[in-house]
Amino acid sequence: MKFSSLLLILIVTLSGVANAECRPDRVDLKNGQAQVRFNIELARTPQERSRGLMFRENLPARSGMLFVFDPPQRVAFWMKNTLIPLDMIFTDRTGLVTHVHEGAIPGDPTPIEGGDSVFAVLEVNAGLSSRYGIRPGTWVRHEIFSLGPAIWPC
Repeated sequence: MKFSSLLLILIVTLSGVANAECRPDRVDLKNGQAQVRFNIELARTPQERSRGLMFRENLPARSGMLFVFDPPQRVAFWMKNTLIPLDMIFTDRTGLVTHVHEGAIPGDPTPIEGGDSVFAVLEVNAGLSSRYGIRPGTWVRHEIFSLGPAIWPC
C-alpha cells in the first residue's frame, strides 16, 4: 500500500514538472521520429502577424515565430519582404500539425495556403521540418493550445 501511494505522489510530482516546462517563449514538437524545442516569438495581433519575420537577415538556429489565429480560420502566407527561406508548420486548435510547407522562397509573393481551420503557424528556418520529420500528425506543445482540448497539454 505504501509503495502505490509513493508511486502516485511521484507521478503527480513529475507531471507537474513536465507541465512546468511550458513557457510562452518556446514550443516543443514531437512525433515518432523526434522531439525538438524551438525558442519563439509570438505574433498574436494583426500588426504582429502582418510584420512576421519580414526584413530580418537571419533567424537563429532552433528559433522561430508562432502566429496565432483565434478563432481558427483560413490562412495564407507570402514571403514578400522576407529575406530568409522558411518552413511553415500549420496546426489546428489542439496543436496537431495539419500541413507543412517546406522551403518558402524569400521575396516570393505567391500565397502559401495553410488550410481552412488554422489556429497557429510556426515559421522556422527552411530544412528543419525535414531534418526533424515534422509532418502532418506531429504534435506541438505551447500554452496557447492549453485553452482548447489539448492532447499534449502544458
